[in-house]
Amino acid sequence: MTTNTTVDFEAIKDKQRAAWQTGDYPRVGNTLQIIAENLVEAADVRAGQRVLDVACGQGNAAMAAARRFAEATGVDYAPNLLEQGRERAAAEHLPITYTEGDAENLPVPDASFDLVCSTVGVMFAPDHQKTADELVRVTAPGGKIALANWTPAGMIGQMFKTVSKWAPPPAGVRPPTLWGTEDHLFELFGDRVEWITLNRREYVFRYHTPEHFSEWFRDFYGPITRLAGTLDGEDLHEFARELADVPRAFDYADDGTVAARAEYLEAVGIRR
Repeated sequence: MTTNTTVDFEAIKDKQRAAWQTGDYPRVGNTLQIIAENLVEAADVRAGQRVLDVACGQGNAAMAAARRFAEATGVDYAPNLLEQGRERAAAEHLPITYTEGDAENLPVPDASFDLVCSTVGVMFAPDHQKTADELVRVTAPGGKIALANWTPAGMIGQMFKTVSKWAPPPAGVRPPTLWGTEDHLFELFGDRVEWITLNRREYVFRYHTPEHFSEWFRDFYGPITRLAGTLDGEDLHEFARELADVPRAFDYADDGTVAARAEYLEAVGIRR
């Protein structure tokens, strides 16, 4: 596939990096740890394997791999998230290497990892094809690529639609939730990866109330925190209300709290 050369991906990534350094994303990301644990199990990671967690944030998948005695490395372009990853690893006495780097230009040699994974991370890289090419490049032949990505129709896909009403995405950049579709993975990776599992799974967001969900994401989820900071008065009130409406459509709790199902695609493949 030919990349649209008119899109300034570097400028987009600069804005993204600034957004992820706003708020305190690990306050949200730490709640998603179970997704990483499930992904690493699905990939059947083994002790001693070399594992790379790409767009690792605060290191959920790297920590899951290290708990299973793999040699884990995390890469992300947001230094504040890497620092929190280091703090988490130190607290759990896990020997994880964290390195600043871009998912579209990974600072590691070719074919240097047995498992390359990402939990709702690489999906946000603006150049989808270049990112997929990098994942393939750094995975050893016969190694695995394992990804967990939100789907377009799931709760987080709907949240992104709400956000895009207030902050339209850059022209020419494809939606990140395409990574949560089988067809997009087939397009990006072609015959370079043999997908052995493609499972739709659900993560349950659990909050006190829909308003608590809205407040938490406005306070801590960098891109939404940054957007909320540009709004005031009635606009901020309306955005907060629309954000609270997102989990309501997926909530199965009957006690006034939130237990909202969010669909994601868990994909594990072998690098040919």
